Amino acid sequence: MLVGYARVSSEGQSFELQQDALVAAGCEKVFKEKRTGTTTNGRDALGEALDFVRDGDTLVVTRLDRLARSSQDLHNIIAALTKKGSKFRCLQQAGVDTDSGMGKLVLAILGAVAEFETDIRKERQREGIDKAKAAGVYKGRKPSVDRQAVADLHAQGIGPAAIAKQLKVGRTSVYRALGMV
Repeated sequence: MLVGYARVSSEGQSFELQQDALVAAGCEKVFKEKRTGTTTNGRDALGEALDFVRDGDTLVVTRLDRLARSSQDLHNIIAALTKKGSKFRCLQQAGVDTDSGMGKLVLAILGAVAEFETDIRKERQREGIDKAKAAGVYKGRKPSVDRQAVADLHAQGIGPAAIAKQLKVGRTSVYRALGMV
């Protein structure tokens, strides 16, 4: 059985192209999720897909970066599939599969390239933020809580949990505003 896995990183992105390609390739079941690919933590649909595949099944993705952006995560996923007797295939990157030694080599090389791309993107982002900060343009994220409102409510004897509920913010934000974290 061919089992598809589709992933997008943000709410503004759509699964449609990936899902269509996976179904056209013969995937009988497709797991989908909107999560970052930089880690496997919190990727429930990936976990469900890995649990679902059985001996002889093949996990299929459209592009390697939809599965993993770190070599370690990629190797762990492939090892989990291999342990179950399952295989892996990537549609848009021909030769990326676990059916042959050459496919495994190409898979390892492309996994390293995906990780390298992530590192480069993070470096560029950091450089851009540093440049914007130096120019006084980047101010960071707006505060999620009005510190003065928190202080006023706390001075009235209201506890952090009640303040958080009243201001509709997380309790940690209240603790942070009060200097307790």
